[in-house]
Amino acid sequence: MNMKGLIQSPSCSSSPSSSSSAFLRPPCRAYASRNSKFPVLLPQAICTSQRIHHCSGVNMEAYSHPSKNYVDARFSSGWSETKYLFSKKSLKKYSIPLGALVTSKTQDVSNAPIVGDDKIGVLLLNLGGPETLEDVQPFLFNLFADPDIIRLPRLFRFLQKPLAQFISVLRAPKSKEGYASIGGGSPLRRITDAQAKELMKFLWEKNVPAKVYVGMRYWHPFTEEAIEQIKRDGITKLVVLPLYPQFSISTSGSSLRLLESIFREDEYLVNMQHTVIPSWYQREGYIKAMADLIEKELRNFDFSEQVMIFFSAHGVPLAYVEEAGDPYKAEMEECVDLIIEELEKRKINNAYTLAYQSRVGPVEWLKPYTDETIIELGQKGVKRLLAVPISFVSEHIETLEEIDVEYKELALKSGIEKWGRVPALGCEPTFISDLADAVIESLPYVGAMAVSNLEARQSLVPLGSVEELLAAYDSQRRELPAPVTVWEWGWTKSAETWNGRAAMLAVLVLLVLEVTTGEGFLHQWGILPLFR
Repeated sequence: MNMKGLIQSPSCSSSPSSSSSAFLRPPCRAYASRNSKFPVLLPQAICTSQRIHHCSGVNMEAYSHPSKNYVDARFSSGWSETKYLFSKKSLKKYSIPLGALVTSKTQDVSNAPIVGDDKIGVLLLNLGGPETLEDVQPFLFNLFADPDIIRLPRLFRFLQKPLAQFISVLRAPKSKEGYASIGGGSPLRRITDAQAKELMKFLWEKNVPAKVYVGMRYWHPFTEEAIEQIKRDGITKLVVLPLYPQFSISTSGSSLRLLESIFREDEYLVNMQHTVIPSWYQREGYIKAMADLIEKELRNFDFSEQVMIFFSAHGVPLAYVEEAGDPYKAEMEECVDLIIEELEKRKINNAYTLAYQSRVGPVEWLKPYTDETIIELGQKGVKRLLAVPISFVSEHIETLEEIDVEYKELALKSGIEKWGRVPALGCEPTFISDLADAVIESLPYVGAMAVSNLEARQSLVPLGSVEELLAAYDSQRRELPAPVTVWEWGWTKSAETWNGRAAMLAVLVLLVLEVTTGEGFLHQWGILPLFR
């Protein structure tokens, strides 16, 4: 099969091979914007299925698919030779679209100016959060109206907004209680603004005079508002940086899909060069910053070597991973492995575990669940627990209320005597400086953009244009099937799931009747007429 457009470094050579080797996640996978000008060769490579490409010490085993526009690629490398952080424990297989793979070793630095005449912008993407209690219900509406959060069958897509309104009204009272307990609103915007300010400072110190913008998905400042400011400022090169260390369809993917729709409708944006950094959990600065915080909090415990390190990540529905191809779980597990390896280098060998929090609804989410795991640890005799919010870089409702209040209370009731929690990274200097390096490394003309002493730095971070990243991670955007297909009688998880489906079907039927007849309790409450 022809694989046209495979990007290779000049030092790459390919040779047939059938031998097996150790595999790891590709460190230098990259995607380039159509308008970007990466200094790489574009040979018309013709490869048979099962061919090994030896690229700068990294072996790529590629299997071509006659009926699909991608190759399944596996990589192997000498662990002692790479400057990039990888987990030896998480050796996984990834699907990469044809024409998108870049494998190269660290490039030489030129003496060219770092920026030149271009106006560089960095767009930080985040979830957003209600700043006052009055913002809670409209924020929840924006959240549940996102088809990447609640994926309805195609037949019921017209009910997306009515259903979002219905759920947001029902959930708002309890959510308001949570936000009231942390001061009356989310601190996410304030913290993200501070991160943007610090990132811009580090970029200027590294001779990249860039402007940094904040775009929230579900609350102010919305992504659309940030894009308008970017246009007014005349930005010519844009780096899109989601503030989610690991990629997920429901977080980074949702924001990128919104950007895709904005870009397609605007001639200025179509012609603007842009690059996306989809995930950065494997970066050395991020890993070391997390290890620093964990090491510091462990000092607050007596018998610190007996402390269980409890990584708690935000969950996603299991079907997102198993059916839609979301890489979130694989990236999360590798991220934990990398942090543990860094701690082991510091002679910290505590037991650890990973669980997933914040599940909602009747469907099955990623397991193990945080609340169930806390109870199990207490039953097993664990007395000291250090919670690590692994998927959050800013304090917000999931850390300040769910972890600090709900899970702490549950832990103490379950027999855990000493509780601690690692703070979110926030504006930690090592973390922000590393984000600045990621931005610099992602800019077009990478070799000319990097700062000095490049050989001591990391390989090119995974990059991509919005369109190419969406094609790579969620190309078909398939309907998510039900995660449980076997009927079971009794009070079981399967029965609970089916009960939830029945309830959801009943809600959809009621909404259809409301829409078609114009009568019902939603009209009486003044909810549904908003969508006439």
